[in-house]
Amino acid sequence: MTIHAQERIPCRIYDRASDASVAAAQEIADLIRQRSEQGRQCVIGLVSGSSPVNVYNELVRLHQEESLSFANVVTFNLDEFFPMQPNELQSVSRFMREHLFDHVDIPAEQIHLLDGALPREDAAAHCLDFEQAIRDAGGLDLQLLGINRAGHIGLNEPGSDRGSRTRMITLDQVTRTDAASDFFGAENVPRHALTMGVGTILEARRIVLLAFGEGKASIVSRTVEGFSNASVPSTFLQDHPDAMILLDEAAASGLTRIQSPWRLGEVTWDAETIRRAVIDLSEGTGKAILKLTDTDYNEHGLQDLLAAHGSAYDINLRVFRHLQSTITGWPGGKPDHAKQVGDRPGNRDDIFPKRIILFSPHPDDDVISMGGTLIRLVDQGHEVHVAYQTSGNIAVFDEDALRYAEFVEDFCKRFKLSPAGLDELGDHVDAFLRNKKAGQIDSEPVQDIKGLIRRSEAREGARCCGVADDRMHFLDLPFYQTGRVKKDPISDADVEITMNLLREIEPHQIYAAGDLSDPHGTHRTCLSVILQSCLRCQDDPWYSSSAVWFYRGAWQEWAPHQIEMAVPLSPAEVQRKRVAIFKHESQKDRALFPGSDAREFWQRAEARNAETARRYDALGLAEYAAIEGFVRWDGKTGIEL
Repeated sequence: MTIHAQERIPCRIYDRASDASVAAAQEIADLIRQRSEQGRQCVIGLVSGSSPVNVYNELVRLHQEESLSFANVVTFNLDEFFPMQPNELQSVSRFMREHLFDHVDIPAEQIHLLDGALPREDAAAHCLDFEQAIRDAGGLDLQLLGINRAGHIGLNEPGSDRGSRTRMITLDQVTRTDAASDFFGAENVPRHALTMGVGTILEARRIVLLAFGEGKASIVSRTVEGFSNASVPSTFLQDHPDAMILLDEAAASGLTRIQSPWRLGEVTWDAETIRRAVIDLSEGTGKAILKLTDTDYNEHGLQDLLAAHGSAYDINLRVFRHLQSTITGWPGGKPDHAKQVGDRPGNRDDIFPKRIILFSPHPDDDVISMGGTLIRLVDQGHEVHVAYQTSGNIAVFDEDALRYAEFVEDFCKRFKLSPAGLDELGDHVDAFLRNKKAGQIDSEPVQDIKGLIRRSEAREGARCCGVADDRMHFLDLPFYQTGRVKKDPISDADVEITMNLLREIEPHQIYAAGDLSDPHGTHRTCLSVILQSCLRCQDDPWYSSSAVWFYRGAWQEWAPHQIEMAVPLSPAEVQRKRVAIFKHESQKDRALFPGSDAREFWQRAEARNAETARRYDALGLAEYAAIEGFVRWDGKTGIEL
């Protein structure tokens, strides 16, 4: 494996996370078979979390369809929260049973899990026994790892010693915040955990680390290209003789060979690479694009670009004109009376007004992510529909549900209304929520109440943007209806619901969330449903006149070199967008699942839009209060289906 310049750990980059997962599973399967042929046990260290799920799915498939036996496999799991009962939703024990152990032929006595349910005074001895069990098994042949945004391997916090062994540790705030979505709030996350030590992990003969998604890009680049230090435990892998990191394109995007490949040698200068290089040069020098000189290019390692594409003036002008062409105040195209000589090519400007559908994964993503553009589209006379893909009910605080239930009860009493079953429902909600345990799944009536709270907020937010009530669609896609952070796989029912709506509306524009870094993966799943539906509709007569645009929201933003449509917002539109976001009162002040950013969603959205506008301004384009950016789907790439 070639080690790229500046990369201190070998990395393989795959188009899709699923491809990387299959590769990891195949390596594990090959090792299991090799050891079996040798009459030896295969000792594997396993990890929980979202990253390895598809690895385990593929291993199960290999067992069921290709006769891969786990009879010779001995497993050791990395970590476990403490305290934690083995049957709780968040336990590693339950995760491993649900995803792997219950579906293969591994003997129970060959499974080793750290016990989060034992008395605290027994933890130290338990960890010593765990270490001894690894030694008795002959050491780890392969250790599978994930990584969090602080660079943890296992649950070894920053500052963990390189030689540390299996032990109890105190979790830092970053770890607890990252785990908050699994526990229905950071306050429910245990403060301690049991984890293999860094030294234990590094003794594995082979290490494979998985990292997927844009949210991992920064820590991956620090791990691979930074210096080894205890503040980022994953950097200790640089000293391992046989470590490998498997990445999807999003997680690899912060590596120099992806972000700035011209710094490492010759590159193919396609249009996007040229834009990226020129924008990088402009921002690095603090000069507007049209002010860059040949000297600037030469002094910053871009001599090859000049040699291949002419003078700085010509290159500058080409990139500047592209960026300028992305800016439009008419995201749905212009009516005939508004067209002017010199207008940039629009999106089907021959069709006006358009039928437009905006898909919102959660009930607030429409206004958070593209509220300004939504306002603009409605105000300019288009037929705009908003489709809320999921109920978002898990993101409502219990006290809000109780407050609404009490309101309904008091309302009925005040006006002498007696709906059948109201008293029974009120008693159930009160008893359930007041006695609910941390991490417990809500009952169906409570889930329904929370879903109705978010539905009412969505209506008010959309109304603020001018969307008509009969153009709001609540899809309640089945994959989401588990009551848990963990959702079901996409089914034909999800696609059928979405496809039927598309065929009913026959939209000219489809807006979908291309922001794939939300904590639970709901955005990614929702986007996959939309694109699968579009592919099934691609032979419909209406589809040839349709364009799919990806927006981004509270978690990520498109970079200027990626943006294909930039919609500028006036200060008044920024204010209208803020008011629409405020209608989502259950997410205001303190969201149940805020992710790693402590700011409120409206603050994130405004800062993101203002930063995009600032970057356009610094590049030498017009100065706006805010900009919402979009990328057009090419019909092939963008998300694994």
